[in-house]
Amino acid sequence: MTDRPNRQILLAERPTGNLEESHFKAIDSTIGEPGPGELLVRTILLSIDPANRAWMQGRTYREQLGAGEVMAGGALCEVVSANDAPISPGTIVWGEPGWQQYAVLPANRVLPVMARGPLTHHMSVLGITGLTAYFGLLNVGQPKKGETVVVSAAAGATGSVAGQIARIQGAQVVGVTGSDDKNRLLERDLGFDATVNHRSETLRQDLAAACPNGIDVYFDNVGGRVLEAVLPLMRTHGRVVCCGSVSQYDSATPSPGPAGVPGQLIVKRLRMEGFLVSDFIGEWAKAQEQLAAWVASGEVKVLEDVVDGLESAPRALVGILAGDNVGKRMVRVAPDPA
Repeated sequence: MTDRPNRQILLAERPTGNLEESHFKAIDSTIGEPGPGELLVRTILLSIDPANRAWMQGRTYREQLGAGEVMAGGALCEVVSANDAPISPGTIVWGEPGWQQYAVLPANRVLPVMARGPLTHHMSVLGITGLTAYFGLLNVGQPKKGETVVVSAAAGATGSVAGQIARIQGAQVVGVTGSDDKNRLLERDLGFDATVNHRSETLRQDLAAACPNGIDVYFDNVGGRVLEAVLPLMRTHGRVVCCGSVSQYDSATPSPGPAGVPGQLIVKRLRMEGFLVSDFIGEWAKAQEQLAAWVASGEVKVLEDVVDGLESAPRALVGILAGDNVGKRMVRVAPDPA
């Protein structure tokens, strides 16, 4: 069988400052058939996440990306062919093909997807970002009825879901974004009780006004200045859920800090805990059932930001680092299966 044409986006060079579209390069290549235990997959929806940028800075939970490599990334894919693998052609799977039209992946490194509604939901509320919000808030943050929960990057993929789950748990929910328009959307459409713009020169005072009784749980997606503003407002035995640090990703020299650590943690007996969604993989199916039920009942509204075309991926990532997305950003590489 002849090789299949394959469009790829490479990381042309590691950025030393802010990420730009010029750091990527599109090439045409070919791809062959899968070997034993492997799958040939077609990329349908490509996930665009701030973590993509962090992978260029150094080793995280994966190896650092190198210049000339296919840009890494997760995606929803359709299995085109299988070689001695227990997954049939036509199956939709979640895997990490990177930024390309086709990929050969080990069958034991993908997760079959049983579609519930639009496939895009399995990239957003039922996918990694929705699951991250679910486990980060409920298992790590553990909000109680009547407590105050603050969520940063609250109009983003994870924050928008985390805030809605906090509301369902009976908490008072305060969202932090960098846009007054996003804040109006959170209050009008997603049921946030109050919002704050992190670009405000009076950020700490604005947070204090929105949280007059202090903050019990902070779901942190950004780190940096927002985290520093939140810590003095935390109540005794409060919980800080460390989900991401997007304010530090797009820089050659991330700022030190934050101020207030460990002083505030000691005095207020705070718990500050990081996590990965893979820590809870055995509970994913149950969480997806609950998330799907909340979506069906209207208790959770889904925010999605779909960009068309593989070659739009660099622009989509640069944009998400600048905060220009609302909800889960993804790139449509190919149509859904018929």
